[in-house]
Amino acid sequence: MKRFVILGGGYAGNMIAQELLEKRIPRDTEVVLVDRMAFQGLKTEYYALAAGTVADIDLRVEFREDERLKLAFGEVTRVDLERKLVYLESQEPISYDWLAIALGCTDKYHGIPGAEEYSTSIQSFSCARKTYQLIGDVKPYGQVTIVGGGLSGVEVASELRESRADLNIQIMDRGPSVLSGFPKRLQKYVAEWFTEHDVVMLGNTAISRLEPGVVFDRTEPIPTDVTVWTAGIQPVPLVQRMNLPKDGGGRLVINEHHQLPDYPGVFIVGDCASLPFSPSAQAAGAQGKQVAEVMQAIWAGERPRLDKIKLRGVLGSLGKKAGFGVMGKTPLFGRVPRLLKTGVLWKSKRHFG
Repeated sequence: MKRFVILGGGYAGNMIAQELLEKRIPRDTEVVLVDRMAFQGLKTEYYALAAGTVADIDLRVEFREDERLKLAFGEVTRVDLERKLVYLESQEPISYDWLAIALGCTDKYHGIPGAEEYSTSIQSFSCARKTYQLIGDVKPYGQVTIVGGGLSGVEVASELRESRADLNIQIMDRGPSVLSGFPKRLQKYVAEWFTEHDVVMLGNTAISRLEPGVVFDRTEPIPTDVTVWTAGIQPVPLVQRMNLPKDGGGRLVINEHHQLPDYPGVFIVGDCASLPFSPSAQAAGAQGKQVAEVMQAIWAGERPRLDKIKLRGVLGSLGKKAGFGVMGKTPLFGRVPRLLKTGVLWKSKRHFG
């Protein structure tokens, strides 16, 4: 029996499995999906879980039940590319004929002392739960600091303002404004929303270190009760340890079929893969669809032919009633992008691409 093993049941890994199950899988082949959880967590909404505006059960999507799909649960610790083995913590290794590594990302702390020890995260379901508990325990008029003014940081800050009107919230970024990579009109809209809702923006900061209850901007100490880190991502440690060609962000270099050039039976998908656009759930899902296409071609004895991946745009929320986004080159503001984001979430919960 041949085996295609998918590591990670997030947007990329789950998409591969869903697409394969929609098509024919050879009778002599089984598909195995490995994840640490018994469900997919909708990571694009972890900011709301951390802020306390949704329950964690609302962000769970059950893996599809199908006799052609086997589920395995555990922490992946190592992949032996030469022997074609996947090692799980306290379990027997799993052999594979084809492998997809779709294990996602973790926070990047940029070598800042104390950043990992004295901040909290939203990069995993477990981390988002812990962040919710920490923020929930902050006393009225306490200080919450979000480090990183990109999409994740903005969504955490705005959702938290909607959840806790009593808190002092500040968002720090090394750029002059939040969302510095977005169009100026959009930056201005979000900045005005923050001003209106009493979220303090600290731009042009240079965080030098973190200590218990303190974030240092260069040498200036800034008191804080909870610090949420949203200042960059990198591939998971397993990928970091792989001695293979990587791009400047530490992501594995792949060929036109999403495979490792020296190991064509191994696909790298999502946040672990070097792609010509920023990591996102949308990119991961699109790549997952193409990996399924490549596998169908391999099983049919054909050469894969893939179209260029085209992303539809970026959407973000400012609480439950307002949002922002970019579709093509057009910035969007207000209620429409928020409704669009809600629609994307609805589709994700129902396995619609």
